[in-house]
Amino acid sequence: MTVDLEGPEPLHEQIADELGRRIAEGVYAPRRRAPSEAAFCDEFGVSRPTARAAIQLLGRRGLIVTVRGKGSFVTEQSPSE
Repeated sequence: MTVDLEGPEPLHEQIADELGRRIAEGVYAPRRRAPSEAAFCDEFGVSRPTARAAIQLLGRRGLIVTVRGKGSFVTEQSPSE
């Protein structure tokens, strides 16, 4: 997936939407580490603050939890989500 640099949606929202889709599809397993900010920067060609904003948005959506000193982890999702 590539981000739409010219589109109206903020880049961090586009990235968070894509990562949310991957979590829903099981690409990233529950209770396992999510890719790092650096990995998102490389994959999507964005700056570190943009990648960090996407991760924070996923946290607000309840899809990941960040543990200081350990990284970000995918949360358990109920079947209805």
